[in-house]
Amino acid sequence: MMDRKMLNQLQQMQKKLMQAQEDLGKTQVEGSAGGGVIEVKMNGHREIISITIAPEAVDPNEIEMLQDLLMLAINDASKKAEEISNAKMGPLTGGLNIPGLF
Repeated sequence: MMDRKMLNQLQQMQKKLMQAQEDLGKTQVEGSAGGGVIEVKMNGHREIISITIAPEAVDPNEIEMLQDLLMLAINDASKKAEEISNAKMGPLTGGLNIPGLF
């Protein structure tokens, strides 16, 4: 049977985890490629908020380059979001990957 102290500690940890998840949802990172020709904004949950493509990046003859730049910008933003997530959640979970939290 769980004692009261342990139950209180678990409840505090749950509150901290929920707050960290909420904070990640409000946190924004920006990834870019091509010297800022493509910019991707993402939240700490790695959900894309916006994509900006400069007019000079749009050339019908260079669709493959545009696709590559877009992929690079998304990956750049995703890496930054992952770093923020690990920094916020790592200390709370002790490095454990808890399903449903990440």
